[in-house]
Amino acid sequence: MGGKTDVTSSVDATGSTSSDQIATTTKRPRKNRGVPPPARFDIDALPGSSNLTALETAAAIRRTPGALEQWRRNPDHPLKWRYVDGRPLYRVDAVREYLSGRTEAKHPQPQNAREDGQAAQP
Repeated sequence: MGGKTDVTSSVDATGSTSSDQIATTTKRPRKNRGVPPPARFDIDALPGSSNLTALETAAAIRRTPGALEQWRRNPDHPLKWRYVDGRPLYRVDAVREYLSGRTEAKHPQPQNAREDGQAAQP
């Protein structure tokens, strides 16, 4: 009828499809949330202006890509990134600086802490 082709499906006599076929077609591919294998490149050999993807950066600093995703939600995080075409990219020199620990980490002081090291009086 009008160029339609007859499509056959795997329906058995009871009118249902096989459970194996449903199980494989309805599953979503899941992200690998583990720590990626060690980087196959030497970060010190790369030029400082090179860009690394989130997965390459995670491999270089031995963290999960999910950790990097969480860090990007904090604009004051010492590991700096930028978005290019909607993808986060990390400069090699920023990754080196983060790994060397030269960035100053901003740790908020507790509310009762004072500059002179003595506790505030209630």
